[in-house]
Amino acid sequence: MLGLIPARGGSKALPGKNILKLADKPLIAYTVEAALKAQSIDRVVVSTDCQDIADVAERYGAEVPFLRPSELAQDDSQIIDTYIYTVDRLTQETGVEITELAVFLPTAPLRDHDDIDKAVGIFREKSADSVVSYYPAPHPVRWHRYLDEGGVLCPLFPEYKELGNRQEEPQAYLPNGAIYIFRYSVLKDLGVYYTAKSYPYLMSQSRSIDVDTIEDFKLAEYRLST
Repeated sequence: MLGLIPARGGSKALPGKNILKLADKPLIAYTVEAALKAQSIDRVVVSTDCQDIADVAERYGAEVPFLRPSELAQDDSQIIDTYIYTVDRLTQETGVEITELAVFLPTAPLRDHDDIDKAVGIFREKSADSVVSYYPAPHPVRWHRYLDEGGVLCPLFPEYKELGNRQEEPQAYLPNGAIYIFRYSVLKDLGVYYTAKSYPYLMSQSRSIDVDTIEDFKLAEYRLST
């Protein structure tokens, strides 16, 4: 199974985050090392538009066979297009068809090789179209509201009028960006992550940090030190 790590150079909230030093190594190194150590992953490729990221990724053992085109590295670029571009180009250049794809975001440094192997195990056991890592949401989803143009709190679910007791609400789950496993034909043909044969790999909230801001970065650093 191909392990793909997408790492764009541009980052507005935390510039250069993918190669910022987190504890004792660059952020992306944690993901590269986990993917390389996973028994279920045959090849680890980093897709990036940034030579500095490519150099760091290669130093830690990943392959960077080519740089991502700039049109796939814009703020409004769709990440699924990067997956398809990378897999199809690898197939074209090697002549080896890729039928399964695992994606690991470099912003999830607390996912380890054991998580990857367990998620792939679910993918195989269920003959799934996709497996995505999730963690338990801290609050019921029906408690969430949005603000309209006038700043008024509006329910996401208008038919649900009152806040119920937490114990009476179904447990909701959120994706943490750590692991995505796809049957490639489904991903390419349908352009979706989820089908009727999609399953979760559950992780704890404490290990589900997705580094996007300096606060996330500091929290990840703390978790790694404890």
